[in-house]
Amino acid sequence: MEARLINKELIEHFRALAAERQAPERLRHTLGVARMAVALARRHGLDEAAAEVAALAHDMMKGMPPAEQIAAARAQGLLLWPEDEAMPQVLHGRLAAAWLRREYADLPAEIAAAVENHTLGRPGMGALEMLIYSADLTEEGRNFFGLDILRHKLYDDLVEGTRACMQATTESLRARGGCVHPLTLAAYEDLQRRLGL
Repeated sequence: MEARLINKELIEHFRALAAERQAPERLRHTLGVARMAVALARRHGLDEAAAEVAALAHDMMKGMPPAEQIAAARAQGLLLWPEDEAMPQVLHGRLAAAWLRREYADLPAEIAAAVENHTLGRPGMGALEMLIYSADLTEEGRNFFGLDILRHKLYDDLVEGTRACMQATTESLRARGGCVHPLTLAAYEDLQRRLGL
């Protein structure tokens, strides 16, 4: 199947879907991620339209109650790690990616991959996956210590910037006594290897 051309109408379609399915605060975040994703794509010579669609779709299933996310993930064979059920907040990306692959099968595969991996990352992340993972953390509505440094790193180097974002996320989770998903640890180690660290 030939990949669908992403045009202005398709972007507006996903923007309307996000507005229809998301509460106002979540929609503000989604639109912020879209703006950051487009800016990063422009900076690094990536497909801006693909980045915008992935950003608009990334939290499409976030509003589902956790029990429903677990049930849907179980029914679709998306519970991949023992930690998934204990951490249902990590499932919405997989669920949204599965929805994209079903309903928009002619979109470039990298879009669904970026949506799928925007929460945890994965070893071997592609450029769009790194971009959406990082834009999710650094969009304009976020406000935490060190955010400007992360944004600068992302503009300078997408791989190093993503590694720094992943490190900040894991450190924040540990500081709050939370568990870091093993897929994120594997993704972080992979980025460290890529950078020779």
